[in-house]
Amino acid sequence: MSVADKIAAELDDLHAHDTSPGMAAVAFDLARAIDDTEAATSKAVAADKLRSIMSDLRKLAPVEAKGDAVDDIAEQRKKRRAAARDQAAGG
Repeated sequence: MSVADKIAAELDDLHAHDTSPGMAAVAFDLARAIDDTEAATSKAVAADKLRSIMSDLRKLAPVEAKGDAVDDIAEQRKKRRAAARDQAAGG
């Protein structure tokens, strides 16, 4: 898998084309430049710029509502209370 493929997948995961389309385009272009060159110095410069842009894009990415441990505990508590109510009601 090429650098450009990996960056394209991460840009999709970050919804970067929606939040920062210009930065996403530059990141993808830098990734393609890394894939297309053999010059170590050019790769290093492009990789450094790509790292910086991807760091910024990660910070700008929308936060997805994935449950954390506190949410998991609250959900388990809710289920236990519902089960206790059912049992107390004779169900």
